[in-house]
Amino acid sequence: MSARVTQAGLAGALAFALVLPAGLRAQPHAPDPATENAPVEAVTQEDDSSLPIPPVPPRIAEGAQYDACLDRLATDPSGADAIATALAATPGSAEAAAHCHALAEVELGNTEEAAALLDRLAAGSTAPAASRAVVFAQAAQAWTMSAKAGQAYASAGQALALSSDDPELRIGHAIAALALQKYAEAEDDLTRALTLDPRRADALTLRATANRNLNRVAEARSDVEAAFALDPQNPDTRLERGIIRQRAGDLSGARTDWQAAADLAPDTSTGDLAQQNLALLAAGPRQ
Repeated sequence: MSARVTQAGLAGALAFALVLPAGLRAQPHAPDPATENAPVEAVTQEDDSSLPIPPVPPRIAEGAQYDACLDRLATDPSGADAIATALAATPGSAEAAAHCHALAEVELGNTEEAAALLDRLAAGSTAPAASRAVVFAQAAQAWTMSAKAGQAYASAGQALALSSDDPELRIGHAIAALALQKYAEAEDDLTRALTLDPRRADALTLRATANRNLNRVAEARSDVEAAFALDPQNPDTRLERGIIRQRAGDLSGARTDWQAAADLAPDTSTGDLAQQNLALLAAGPRQ
Protein backbone atom coordinates (compact mmCIF):
# COMPACT_ATOMS: atom_id res chain seq x y z
CA MET A 1 0.00 0.00 0.00
CA SER A 2 1.49 3.29 -1.03
CA ALA A 3 0.55 6.74 -2.23
CA ARG A 4 1.90 10.19 -2.72
CA VAL A 5 0.12 13.38 -1.82
CA THR A 6 1.38 16.79 -2.79
CA GLN A 7 -0.21 20.20 -2.93
CA ALA A 8 -1.26 19.34 -6.47
CA GLY A 9 -3.38 16.36 -5.40
CA LEU A 10 -3.40 12.58 -5.07
CA ALA A 11 -1.40 9.94 -6.87
CA GLY A 12 -1.10 6.22 -6.36
CA ALA A 13 -3.65 3.80 -4.96
CA LEU A 14 -3.74 4.44 -1.22
CA ALA A 15 -7.22 4.68 0.22
CA PHE A 16 -6.45 7.23 2.89
CA ALA A 17 -3.99 9.76 1.53
CA LEU A 18 -1.73 11.35 4.09
CA VAL A 19 -2.07 15.05 3.46
CA LEU A 20 -0.39 17.14 6.10
CA PRO A 21 -2.53 20.23 6.62
CA ALA A 22 -1.33 23.63 7.70
CA GLY A 23 -2.72 22.95 11.14
CA LEU A 24 -0.27 20.09 11.53
CA ARG A 25 2.75 22.35 11.28
CA ALA A 26 4.82 22.58 14.41
CA GLN A 27 5.30 25.99 15.93
CA PRO A 28 8.45 27.75 14.71
CA HIS A 29 11.53 26.77 16.64
CA ALA A 30 12.95 29.23 19.11
CA PRO A 31 15.99 31.09 17.80
CA ASP A 32 19.22 29.15 17.97
CA PRO A 33 21.37 30.90 20.57
CA ALA A 34 24.44 29.92 18.58
CA THR A 35 23.22 31.75 15.49
CA GLU A 36 22.41 35.44 15.28
CA ASN A 37 18.91 36.10 13.98
CA ALA A 38 18.40 32.37 13.47
CA PRO A 39 15.75 31.60 10.83
CA VAL A 40 12.42 30.10 11.75
CA GLU A 41 11.27 26.89 10.13
CA ALA A 42 8.38 24.53 9.65
CA VAL A 43 8.46 20.80 10.35
CA THR A 44 5.94 19.50 7.84
CA GLN A 45 5.95 19.71 4.10
CA GLU A 46 2.32 19.92 3.02
CA ASP A 47 -0.31 22.60 3.24
CA ASP A 48 -4.01 21.85 3.08
CA SER A 49 -7.12 22.55 5.10
CA SER A 50 -8.28 19.13 6.27
CA LEU A 51 -7.49 15.50 6.75
CA PRO A 52 -7.67 13.41 3.60
CA ILE A 53 -10.71 11.62 2.31
CA PRO A 54 -10.11 8.05 1.08
CA PRO A 55 -10.76 7.99 -2.68
CA VAL A 56 -10.10 4.34 -3.59
CA PRO A 57 -9.69 0.88 -1.95
CA PRO A 58 -8.33 -0.40 0.36
CA ARG A 59 -10.64 1.24 2.85
CA ILE A 60 -11.97 0.61 6.33
CA ALA A 61 -15.32 -0.65 4.94
CA GLU A 62 -17.45 -0.81 1.79
CA GLY A 63 -20.89 0.43 0.83
CA ALA A 64 -22.75 3.18 -1.02
CA GLN A 65 -23.67 5.10 2.14
CA TYR A 66 -20.06 5.05 3.29
CA ASP A 67 -18.98 6.39 -0.09
CA ALA A 68 -21.61 9.11 0.06
CA CYS A 69 -20.51 10.07 3.56
CA LEU A 70 -16.87 10.36 2.55
CA ASP A 71 -17.70 12.26 -0.63
CA ARG A 72 -19.51 14.93 1.37
CA LEU A 73 -16.81 15.53 4.00
CA ALA A 74 -14.94 18.33 2.26
CA THR A 75 -17.98 20.34 1.21
CA ASP A 76 -20.55 19.56 3.91
CA PRO A 77 -19.08 17.95 7.03
CA SER A 78 -22.30 18.39 9.00
CA GLY A 79 -24.17 16.60 6.24
CA ALA A 80 -21.54 13.86 6.22
CA ASP A 81 -21.95 13.48 9.97
CA ALA A 82 -25.70 13.10 9.52
CA ILE A 83 -25.07 10.31 7.02
CA ALA A 84 -22.67 8.70 9.50
CA THR A 85 -25.37 8.79 12.18
CA ALA A 86 -27.83 7.07 9.85
CA LEU A 87 -25.17 4.61 8.78
CA ALA A 88 -24.54 3.63 12.40
CA ALA A 89 -28.05 2.18 12.54
CA THR A 90 -27.34 -0.09 9.58
CA PRO A 91 -26.28 -3.62 10.59
CA GLY A 92 -22.64 -4.31 9.82
CA SER A 93 -21.80 -0.65 9.21
CA ALA A 94 -20.43 0.38 12.59
CA GLU A 95 -16.85 0.83 11.42
CA ALA A 96 -17.83 2.77 8.30
CA ALA A 97 -20.01 5.06 10.41
CA ALA A 98 -17.30 5.56 13.02
CA HIS A 99 -14.68 6.43 10.43
CA CYS A 100 -16.80 8.96 8.57
CA HIS A 101 -17.97 10.48 11.85
CA ALA A 102 -14.37 10.90 13.04
CA LEU A 103 -13.31 12.57 9.78
CA ALA A 104 -16.34 14.84 9.96
CA GLU A 105 -15.26 15.88 13.46
CA VAL A 106 -11.87 16.86 12.02
CA GLU A 107 -13.53 18.96 9.33
CA LEU A 108 -15.69 20.59 12.00
CA GLY A 109 -12.61 21.49 14.04
CA ASN A 110 -12.99 18.93 16.83
CA THR A 111 -9.58 17.46 16.17
CA GLU A 112 -8.75 16.07 19.61
CA GLU A 113 -12.03 14.19 19.83
CA ALA A 114 -11.52 12.96 16.27
CA ALA A 115 -8.00 11.74 17.03
CA ALA A 116 -9.20 9.64 19.94
CA LEU A 117 -12.02 8.20 17.81
CA LEU A 118 -9.62 7.30 15.01
CA ASP A 119 -7.21 5.63 17.43
CA ARG A 120 -10.02 3.53 18.91
CA LEU A 121 -11.32 2.60 15.49
CA ALA A 122 -7.90 1.53 14.20
CA ALA A 123 -7.19 -0.49 17.34
CA GLY A 124 -10.47 -2.39 17.26
CA SER A 125 -11.17 -2.67 13.54
CA THR A 126 -11.47 -5.94 11.68
CA ALA A 127 -10.21 -4.31 8.48
CA PRO A 128 -6.89 -5.40 6.90
CA ALA A 129 -3.73 -4.21 8.60
CA ALA A 130 -2.90 -1.79 5.78
CA SER A 131 -6.20 0.05 6.18
CA ARG A 132 -5.91 0.11 9.97
CA ALA A 133 -2.40 1.53 9.63
CA VAL A 134 -3.62 4.50 7.66
CA VAL A 135 -6.42 5.19 10.15
CA PHE A 136 -3.74 5.29 12.87
CA ALA A 137 -1.84 7.72 10.64
CA GLN A 138 -4.95 9.88 10.33
CA ALA A 139 -5.18 9.82 14.12
CA ALA A 140 -1.58 11.01 14.30
CA GLN A 141 -2.42 13.91 12.01
CA ALA A 142 -5.44 14.87 14.09
CA TRP A 143 -3.38 14.72 17.30
CA THR A 144 -0.82 17.02 15.71
CA MET A 145 -3.57 19.44 14.75
CA SER A 146 -4.53 19.40 18.44
CA ALA A 147 -0.92 20.21 19.46
CA LYS A 148 -0.56 16.79 21.08
CA ALA A 149 2.85 15.78 19.78
CA GLY A 150 3.29 12.80 22.09
CA GLN A 151 -0.02 11.25 21.11
CA ALA A 152 0.74 11.91 17.44
CA TYR A 153 4.03 10.09 17.77
CA ALA A 154 2.35 7.13 19.47
CA SER A 155 -0.33 6.83 16.79
CA ALA A 156 2.23 7.12 14.00
CA GLY A 157 4.19 4.33 15.68
CA GLN A 158 1.09 2.13 15.71
CA ALA A 159 0.71 2.76 12.00
CA LEU A 160 4.28 1.66 11.32
CA ALA A 161 3.84 -1.45 13.44
CA LEU A 162 1.11 -2.54 11.03
CA SER A 163 2.75 -1.46 7.76
CA SER A 164 6.45 -0.81 8.17
CA ASP A 165 7.32 -0.69 4.46
CA ASP A 166 4.93 2.07 3.45
CA PRO A 167 6.97 5.19 2.60
CA GLU A 168 4.01 7.49 3.31
CA LEU A 169 3.68 6.12 6.84
CA ARG A 170 7.44 6.39 7.34
CA ILE A 171 7.27 10.06 6.39
CA GLY A 172 4.33 10.61 8.73
CA HIS A 173 6.22 9.00 11.60
CA ALA A 174 9.27 11.12 10.80
CA ILE A 175 7.18 14.28 11.00
CA ALA A 176 5.92 13.23 14.43
CA ALA A 177 9.49 12.47 15.50
CA LEU A 178 10.71 15.87 14.28
CA ALA A 179 8.02 17.59 16.33
CA LEU A 180 9.51 15.92 19.42
CA GLN A 181 13.07 16.76 18.30
CA LYS A 182 13.82 13.06 17.79
CA TYR A 183 16.06 13.96 14.87
CA ALA A 184 18.03 10.72 14.59
CA GLU A 185 14.85 8.66 14.55
CA ALA A 186 13.33 10.95 11.94
CA GLU A 187 16.45 10.63 9.80
CA ASP A 188 16.22 6.85 9.99
CA ASP A 189 12.53 6.89 8.99
CA LEU A 190 13.22 9.17 6.05
CA THR A 191 16.19 7.13 4.86
CA ARG A 192 13.96 4.05 4.82
CA ALA A 193 11.21 5.96 3.03
CA LEU A 194 13.68 7.14 0.39
CA THR A 195 14.95 3.59 -0.09
CA LEU A 196 11.38 2.63 -0.94
CA ASP A 197 10.68 5.74 -3.04
CA PRO A 198 13.85 7.67 -3.92
CA ARG A 199 12.15 10.51 -5.79
CA ARG A 200 10.34 12.03 -2.83
CA ALA A 201 11.34 15.68 -2.65
CA ASP A 202 9.31 16.07 0.54
CA ALA A 203 11.21 13.26 2.27
CA LEU A 204 14.55 14.68 1.13
CA THR A 205 13.61 18.10 2.48
CA LEU A 206 12.54 16.64 5.81
CA ARG A 207 15.75 14.62 6.02
CA ALA A 208 17.69 17.80 5.35
CA THR A 209 15.92 19.33 8.37
CA ALA A 210 16.79 16.31 10.50
CA ASN A 211 20.41 16.27 9.37
CA ARG A 212 20.78 20.00 9.92
CA ASN A 213 19.57 19.59 13.49
CA LEU A 214 22.02 16.73 13.93
CA ASN A 215 24.81 19.09 12.76
CA ARG A 216 25.37 16.97 9.67
CA VAL A 217 25.80 20.00 7.46
CA ALA A 218 27.12 18.27 4.35
CA GLU A 219 24.35 15.67 4.42
CA ALA A 220 21.70 18.34 4.95
CA ARG A 221 22.99 20.36 2.01
CA SER A 222 23.11 17.27 -0.21
CA ASP A 223 19.53 16.34 0.67
CA VAL A 224 18.08 19.77 0.11
CA GLU A 225 19.87 20.17 -3.22
CA ALA A 226 18.55 16.78 -4.33
CA ALA A 227 15.05 17.84 -3.29
CA PHE A 228 15.42 21.10 -5.21
CA ALA A 229 16.53 19.20 -8.34
CA LEU A 230 13.39 17.07 -8.14
CA ASP A 231 10.97 19.90 -7.36
CA PRO A 232 12.33 23.45 -7.60
CA GLN A 233 8.84 24.87 -7.05
CA ASN A 234 8.40 23.26 -3.61
CA PRO A 235 8.18 26.17 -1.14
CA ASP A 236 9.20 24.01 1.82
CA THR A 237 12.37 22.98 0.02
CA ARG A 238 13.14 26.63 -0.66
CA LEU A 239 12.51 27.50 2.99
CA GLU A 240 14.85 24.76 4.21
CA ARG A 241 17.54 25.52 1.65
CA GLY A 242 17.44 29.16 2.70
CA ILE A 243 18.07 28.16 6.32
CA ILE A 244 21.01 25.97 5.32
CA ARG A 245 22.44 28.71 3.13
CA GLN A 246 22.02 31.34 5.85
CA ARG A 247 23.87 29.19 8.36
CA ALA A 248 26.68 28.73 5.85
CA GLY A 249 26.98 32.49 5.48
CA ASP A 250 25.36 32.67 2.03
CA LEU A 251 22.94 35.48 2.84
CA SER A 252 22.22 36.32 -0.78
CA GLY A 253 21.28 32.70 -1.52
CA ALA A 254 19.15 32.54 1.61
CA ARG A 255 17.32 35.70 0.61
CA THR A 256 16.63 34.29 -2.87
CA ASP A 257 15.25 31.04 -1.47
CA TRP A 258 13.07 32.68 1.18
CA GLN A 259 11.66 35.15 -1.32
CA ALA A 260 10.83 32.23 -3.62
CA ALA A 261 9.14 30.36 -0.76
CA ALA A 262 7.10 33.43 0.12
CA ASP A 263 6.09 33.93 -3.52
CA LEU A 264 5.25 30.27 -4.10
CA ALA A 265 3.17 29.85 -0.94
CA PRO A 266 1.49 33.14 0.01
CA ASP A 267 -0.95 33.02 2.92
CA THR A 268 0.45 29.73 4.21
CA SER A 269 2.62 28.80 7.17
CA THR A 270 5.59 28.28 4.86
CA GLY A 271 5.14 31.66 3.24
CA ASP A 272 4.73 33.37 6.61
CA LEU A 273 7.91 31.78 7.96
CA ALA A 274 9.82 32.78 4.84
CA GLN A 275 8.64 36.37 5.29
CA GLN A 276 9.76 36.31 8.93
CA ASN A 277 13.18 35.09 7.87
CA LEU A 278 13.45 37.82 5.25
CA ALA A 279 12.60 40.38 7.92
CA LEU A 280 15.26 38.95 10.25
CA LEU A 281 17.78 39.05 7.42
CA ALA A 282 16.93 42.65 6.62
CA ALA A 283 17.31 43.63 10.29
CA GLY A 284 20.90 42.40 10.27
CA PRO A 285 22.91 40.97 13.19
CA ARG A 286 21.88 41.85 16.69
CA GLN A 287 24.08 44.42 18.35
